[in-house]
This record gives sequence, structure tokens and C-alpha cells, in this order.
Amino acid sequence: MISLTDLYHVLTAVVPLYVAMILAYGSVKWWKIFSPDQCSGINRFVALFAVPLLSFHFISTNNPYAMNYRFIAADTLQKVIVLMVLVVWSRISSRGSLEWSITLFSLSTLPNTLVMGIPLLKGMYGDASGSLMVQIVVLQCIIWYTLMLFLFEYRGARILIGEQFPDTAGSIISFRVDSDILSLDGREPLQTDAEVGEDGKLHVTVRKSTSSRSEIFSRRSHGPNSGLSLTPRPSNLTNAEIYSLQSSRNPTPRGSSFNHTDFYSMVNGKNANNLSPRHSNFGNLPFEEENGGIGVYGNVPRTNGSAYPAPPNAGIFSPGAKKKPNGGENGKDLHMFVWSSSASPVSEGGLHVFRGADHAIDLGVNSVPHQKEYDEFGRDEFSFGNRGVEREGQGPVLSKLGSSSTAELHPKTGIDGEPKPTAMPPASVMTRLILIMVWRKLIRNPNTYSSLIGLTWSLVSYKWHLEMPAIVARSIAILSDAGLGMAMFSLGLFMALQPRIIACGNSIATFAMAVRFLTGPAVMAAASIAVGLRGVLLHIAIVQAALPQGIVPFVFAKEYNVHPDILSTGVIFGMLIALPITLVYYILLGL
Repeated sequence: MISLTDLYHVLTAVVPLYVAMILAYGSVKWWKIFSPDQCSGINRFVALFAVPLLSFHFISTNNPYAMNYRFIAADTLQKVIVLMVLVVWSRISSRGSLEWSITLFSLSTLPNTLVMGIPLLKGMYGDASGSLMVQIVVLQCIIWYTLMLFLFEYRGARILIGEQFPDTAGSIISFRVDSDILSLDGREPLQTDAEVGEDGKLHVTVRKSTSSRSEIFSRRSHGPNSGLSLTPRPSNLTNAEIYSLQSSRNPTPRGSSFNHTDFYSMVNGKNANNLSPRHSNFGNLPFEEENGGIGVYGNVPRTNGSAYPAPPNAGIFSPGAKKKPNGGENGKDLHMFVWSSSASPVSEGGLHVFRGADHAIDLGVNSVPHQKEYDEFGRDEFSFGNRGVEREGQGPVLSKLGSSSTAELHPKTGIDGEPKPTAMPPASVMTRLILIMVWRKLIRNPNTYSSLIGLTWSLVSYKWHLEMPAIVARSIAILSDAGLGMAMFSLGLFMALQPRIIACGNSIATFAMAVRFLTGPAVMAAASIAVGLRGVLLHIAIVQAALPQGIVPFVFAKEYNVHPDILSTGVIFGMLIALPITLVYYILLGL
């Protein structure tokens, strides 16, 4: 039976965390003490030092030779069961999709164990439960978050290949990714160059699109109407194909230089001032300068004698008007406290935790960001339909009109009107591509290093009974002791900078909370009983499964634009209701 003294101990362990969160929320929302830029600096410190050192402290002081393997087996079985169910659902159900499978897996199996779970469970069941939570943290950091990255990069690779090679993907036998590409998350426009080898197979190189590099633009002075001149880049368009500029949800089109019908055609540049001698199959498209020097392709005759009208900015990607995403100022998007490896270490603004990700190229006109926005997500209809190729954002996007090229941005349809499934490259080729991208993300994440170094030290120290030098231990302790409080403070700053606590709509939020606080603990209870957990261990397993949503899965969802508003609601609203819900579980299990 749970006594009032037990409840007091639980509240003593958890309420101080909520105090830090509320102070941070009030500092931004009510008292206006911190600006978004200052929040960015605070949370960058948390991302680079406080949270990694907190992880190192917990992992390095946990005895890996005294781990409860049955408890770990229960946690692993829960995640495997959920993953298998979602895989089957996505295969046999018309409403299933990879995106929803990733989101539901995050909601049901990845709680906030490090920040919320360790102090809460210690208050409920003593220090021994804290050791069990550390074991869960180790598995999350090393295995499950890596699996999440793998799934996200697999999704990005599928979208890229489906867009660039809808008919010829099965012929690809190798990928080479330029070293400056850190992820296939779609934040930056990419282009693919394909070469046909002696064996008749495709060897693909993935690089950043030349449309995203400032050197392809040259300033032209025309008095008050000064504009830009476009240098053509490799393209796969034939003479009968043009791009039109229209409003869409995809702000980052990816170019491709492979066209199996016109692979080696050359551009016949007639104006040396505006055209560079690069390979292209635009043929003899007229290149005009209108509206202040912005390059525009003229009307291209169609096979039936008619012509496509040339829109004002055809051939140029120009994002829409700049907005203030998620309550940020100066167009800066604010992320939770996790190292964002998709940014260059030398880019403007650095690697912020609440990172200002909108690094626009100064084109001499109104500079605009490439960063996607998620403000419109909550207005979508509540549906599990596969929206894999629709990426949210603002601004116009390039889309092809009436083209038969292999670089169509939308899959072709069959006789019944349904999209034909795109044949993917061999599994070994896809696996190698995804592992390369996952590796590049992991090596830029300080939590990866802190977890691995902490685990290595614990294995060595508990094996040979070594102690860390006092100078090193004390240096780490100063920052790690502040880790919990700073993590909750960061969460409060994030909450204050969001326009809405429930960002995804009430119906989706209700569904997400049911998955988080009912489905997850139910599956964990079944898995724990299946492996033989009983008594206090069973109670600990169920309560830790009812913790609020983990923060790292939300950051991944934000970076890859896969239901970020649902995960944001899971983090914020879930944190608010987590304490009463876990107390209810604690009391019911103690009866």
C-alpha cells in the first residue's frame, strides 16, 4: 500500500524539475527576460556540455557486470513487438506508411528516461531503480536511437531515389555521397549524377544541388531593377520539357543529371556572358533576361505545335516569403536540446540547440531561408495515409509539366490509376548508403561519444576496480550535476517559444497521448510478464513505459519533417500530464 510519505518522496524528487521548467517558461512568456537568441545560447550549452556529461556520469557510474538482463529483455521485447506489428500494419493496410510507423514507434516505446525517468523512479522505488533506468538509457542511446536514424535515412533515400530514378532505380549498383552532405533529410536541395558502367548498371553520385550554391548567381546592375543572372547547371530535361514555378508543399526540389533518353546532349551556349559550358540537355532553349536580369526560359514548342507558356521565373527555385516559424524571431527555427548534425560547424549561427537554422544566401534581393516550417501541419486531416513524398514547407517549388523524363517528381500511375511502386536498388546498395548517412550523423553527436566513452570506462573501471582521478571526476560532476536542471530549463524555454502547446490538433493529440500512456505501458506489461518479471521489477517496467515522450525522437522528427507537431505535443503536453499519470500507475500497482 502506498503511504503519504511515499508520495511525498516522489514529489520531492520530481517537483524541483517542474520548478526549473516553469521558471524558464515564465522567463520567456511572462517576464520577457530571455530572447530567442539568448535561449539558443543557453540550450547550445545544454546540448554540448550539460546533457552529454550527465549521460556520461550516469553510464560511467553504473556497473555493467551487474545488469538485470531479464529487465533489459523485457524492454527489448516490448520494442520488437511494437516494431513487428507496425511493419505488418504498414505492409497489409492501405492506411499504413513508413512515416506513421516511425511516429507510432517513437510514441509507444521511447520515453524520456534520462531527464524524467531516473529521478522519478528513484523517488518511487529507491536507488536500485535508478540503476535500471541507466541500463535503459544505454540501450536507447546506442541501439534504439540509431535504429530511428536508420529508419529516417531510409525514408530520405527512398524519396530521393523515387524522385530521381522512378524507372531505373533497380539498375543502380553503387552510391557515392559527397562529404559535405550530412543527411538525406531533405533540408538542402540535392542532385544526383549517374554514370552507366561497362556492365550497363548505374553508378550514382549524390551532391548538393548547384542551385543552393551562391556561386551560380552573379549580381547584375540594372539601376533600381538590379537582379540575378542564372548559370545553368546539369539537368535532365529534354527540349520538350520545362519547369513551372507553382505553389507546393515541397520547397527543396532535387535535380538529377541522368536521363536515359538523352544522356550525353550538350548545351549550345550562345551568350558567353550568361551561359557556362556545362553539360546539359536543354538543347537550344532560348535564355532570356527579363525583370531585372533574372534568367527566364522562353516558350518551348511541344510536339503538337503548341507551346508551354514560360512563367516569370521558370528554371529558378525561389522560396516564398519569410515567416517567423514556431514563435521564433528573425525567422529562426528553434530546436530542442540535441546536437543538430545537419548544420555545418562553420555556418552562421553555429550549432545551436534551439538552432537558428535559416541560413539564407544573400542574393542581393530579399534573402529567404531554406528551412522548412511546420505551422500548417495541424491543419491536415487526421489520416494515416502515406504522405511520404509530401514534405511540408512554404514557398513555391519546381514541378514538371507533361514530362516523360525519368526524373519526374511524382510516381507514374498504372492502368487502375494507382501509383506504380518504384523499384528500389538492391538491399545491399541501399543498406550501404543508409549506413554511410547514419554514421555521419552519429559522429557529429556528442551524446554518441558520451555514451560510448561512459560505457567503456564503466567496463574498465568495474573490471579492474579503477577510480577516476579526482580532478577529472570533479570537473565532470560540476557540469553533470547541473544537467537535470538545465535540461528541464531548456524544455521550459522550448515550451514558451511554441505558438501552441497542442500543435497537432485535439483529436491527434488525444490519440498520441493514448499511445504514449496506455499502449506503451500495456505492451511493456505483456512483454515483462512474458520474460518472467514479477513484483517490484514489473512495476518499475510499467511505470517507466508511462513516462512522457522522449526529446531525441522529437528532434529527429523535426529534422526529417515526419509528424514533428505530434512529437512536439508529446513532449510538451506529455510532460505536463506525466506526473499525475505516473502517480496513478504508481498507486494502482502498489495496491
